[in-house]
Amino acid sequence: MNRNKLSATARKALRDSFGLWPMHEAKNTVQLGRHVGALRRFEDDEVARLGPTRPDALVATVIPTYKRPRLLVDSVESALAQTVTDQVVVVVDDGAGLPSLPDDPRLDAVSLSRNTAVLGLVRNVGIRLTSSRFIAFLDDDNTWRADHLELALAGLARGADVVYTAVERRRADGSVLDVLTEDFDRITFRDGTPYVDANSLVVRRSPDVLFSRLPRTRSTLPKEDWEFVHRLAKRHVTEHVPQPTVRYLVNEDSYYTAWT
Repeated sequence: MNRNKLSATARKALRDSFGLWPMHEAKNTVQLGRHVGALRRFEDDEVARLGPTRPDALVATVIPTYKRPRLLVDSVESALAQTVTDQVVVVVDDGAGLPSLPDDPRLDAVSLSRNTAVLGLVRNVGIRLTSSRFIAFLDDDNTWRADHLELALAGLARGADVVYTAVERRRADGSVLDVLTEDFDRITFRDGTPYVDANSLVVRRSPDVLFSRLPRTRSTLPKEDWEFVHRLAKRHVTEHVPQPTVRYLVNEDSYYTAWT
């Protein structure tokens, strides 16, 4: 009994000191970290194989994909339809093959030599194949409003390094589930429901703008998005734009995320 109470007290002290999600991420690192070296070497090899770096642009939009040909086309079209046209869109296929995509000189699509099921690695390949000043992220089952990049870049012009917009989450039938919009605070972000999604992010390029390579399963928490934002926000100015510019599909068949 006393031992259980002490354990609960110790757990509470750790959570108060470090936060809920940092503790989970530390556990993930211990359990999964042994795989990271091999995954990093594979990532390096793929970047070398798929290089050289794509033409320079103001923004590089990175779209990871895996077996979603119809939804991928919608995502790509929404990226190419942005009011900000000075961009390159890089689709990185996680080893499943690519469908026919829109004919646009700003679009480049590549396939990894094998499936990894590591979302962070797939995004990192896209990041490393580009040299733009800013980087945006869009998944293959989501779309953007036409002014997404415009509004995010305005936030970056005000001095932020990391900008995220509000996210309108939609069910498969197109109906709106809810809108995620919350100003950033590292304390609430480390303890509460993660409210920053990668699809809403536009970031200023820097050496630390790379995602975790931990091989997370669909049930692993927290996700790559949380780790990425939590780490960047420690050193970079983070700003929220409350306009819902992302249309996010709550997809029960998601390859990377488990929904209930």
